[in-house]
Amino acid sequence: MGSLIFLLPVLLIAWLFWTQRRRQQQMRVAQDQIKVGDEISTTSGLLGTLVSLDEEEGTIEVSPGVQLRFVRRAIVPRTQIGAPVEATSSEEPETVDLDKHDDQAPETKAE
Repeated sequence: MGSLIFLLPVLLIAWLFWTQRRRQQQMRVAQDQIKVGDEISTTSGLLGTLVSLDEEEGTIEVSPGVQLRFVRRAIVPRTQIGAPVEATSSEEPETVDLDKHDDQAPETKAE
């Protein structure tokens, strides 16, 4: 029974190291496969299109004419984070008219 108490934490720590190593290897393979023109994400969640890439950094276009530089390790393919590359829904997104003003004041509750 005493050896089980010692063995269980050792196995748990070994499993944690193994899964972390596997995750790092998957990330490294995914980062090696990205190329200019791919839809990508950064590790912080910024989405864009890869414009240029070298050994140390990559440039991401987040909107037309807006380019940001990131360290290469922070750039991952969108498929790696589980986000679909294209929307699967055929519905049009709802548009909101920001120029339309409501002349009525909002109702408030008096206490």
